Amino acid sequence: MKAFRFRLKHFLTGSLVTLGLLGSPAAAQTLAAPSAEPPSQVQVARQFLLAVLAGNWDSAYAWLSPAAQAALPAAAFRTATLPLLAHTRQYGPAIDLYKLGFRLRDDEVVQPFVAFTYRADTLRPGPHLQLDISFPDSTARQIQEFRIIELVK
Repeated sequence: MKAFRFRLKHFLTGSLVTLGLLGSPAAAQTLAAPSAEPPSQVQVARQFLLAVLAGNWDSAYAWLSPAAQAALPAAAFRTATLPLLAHTRQYGPAIDLYKLGFRLRDDEVVQPFVAFTYRADTLRPGPHLQLDISFPDSTARQIQEFRIIELVK
């Protein structure tokens, strides 16, 4: 019985992967590596919120668009996230996707948003808070705005 060896060769470019069962060189196949797609807006919003809730300010700040960073310097950003942390003490750090969609503004600019709630808050008849993340357009992967929306008093 032939002894087969398995060989995996991954090129540094990440664009090709060669897999082969070596008994003969002709057995090797070249396959295209899966493409690395950019994260979705939901993933970006979630990563941003998780970084904020963990107190990882630099990582969270990096998700903001250049316009948002210009309007909100790093020190002001940290201060602006304090209400999120205050609610985290009450509801815990676990968050769930609540809704996503588009807002139509008075000037007819469509604004995509992603909203999360604290998981512990969703166990009640209706969540009290919505963690709202807005993007400049549907293709953007950097955050334009974040805020807390009070839903129930």
